[in-house]
Amino acid sequence: MTVVAPAVASAGPLSWIASGSGSGSGSAGSSGPSYANCTEARQAGVTPIFRGEPGYASHLDGDNDGVACE
Repeated sequence: MTVVAPAVASAGPLSWIASGSGSGSGSAGSSGPSYANCTEARQAGVTPIFRGEPGYASHLDGDNDGVACE
């Protein structure tokens, strides 16, 4: 028996998950946005930022609950 996986679109709102960008590392050289602080993220209009989303970094998540700049 041959099992065929369904086709997955490579573009769309969640394509950053499959591509590996937005890992939340916040390290230099990442392809996603990075913010020095929550004020900067709020000015960009991207808050709150959830773990795994582009722009998330642990230094923005003071209580380590997976939601930065809440």
